[in-house]
Amino acid sequence: MIRPFLLLGSVITCLSFHPPQKYKLVWADEFNTNGEPNPKNWTFEKGFVRNGELQWYQSENARCENGFLIIEARKESRPNPLYEEGSMDWRKSRKTIDYTSSSLLTRDLHAWQYGRFEMRAKLDVQPGMWPAFWTLGIKGQWPSNGEIDIMEYYQNTILANTAWGTDQAYKAKWNTVKTPLSTFNDPEWADKFHVWRMDWDEKEIRLYVDDQLLNTTELSKTLNADGSNPFHQPHYVLVNLALGGDNGGDPSASKFPARYEIDYVRVYQRGK
Repeated sequence: MIRPFLLLGSVITCLSFHPPQKYKLVWADEFNTNGEPNPKNWTFEKGFVRNGELQWYQSENARCENGFLIIEARKESRPNPLYEEGSMDWRKSRKTIDYTSSSLLTRDLHAWQYGRFEMRAKLDVQPGMWPAFWTLGIKGQWPSNGEIDIMEYYQNTILANTAWGTDQAYKAKWNTVKTPLSTFNDPEWADKFHVWRMDWDEKEIRLYVDDQLLNTTELSKTLNADGSNPFHQPHYVLVNLALGGDNGGDPSASKFPARYEIDYVRVYQRGK
């Protein structure tokens, strides 16, 4: 695979690669070194984390291979080390771990306020899969810290979302656009790589796939109950492959291992 040559702080092009005008590359992971993901760029979530999802997150399910980040969901069975008989906590009430996967994030390593965030990836769209490319604000309790779902997929639908706080703890105000895969009118859509992009400035967040605008959020409308705006602060990036849970559906009939393949993640910002 022929790849563009990139230097942080500058943009160098070759072949057909054309960077966004008025932006410069400030951070990227091209996943060109085989092995574990770069620890200077990524940390890992661990265990059962959110949304009642089925997977146990662990670092072992992510690797760099042939220029791609491979996040692999596996069907396996082992004891849940958190298990407590009679517990009402979904993380502790399960006797076994039945699926594993990975969630990588740049929290405490890299965060950015405004810019163009871009990922080229291929999704596994089997039943039960819930891959995502998203951001969270560095300060505040969810959802008042702000959430941006640049790409979220489940149940034959691509979602482009933003969320912020309300006057109730853990209750978000959402701006969501759902795009069924059938609207792309391409029976081979899921077999191809696609580019997801966020353009985020002081006024708007615009979310795209393959240059098709999916959702626009006006930041004048994204105020938390206390008047703060979670999209006027730095955000960090997450990439993960979840299973089941609140929205993902039933993965029991799907083939494993399942793969979320990421070619690159890049962040650009406007030059001063």
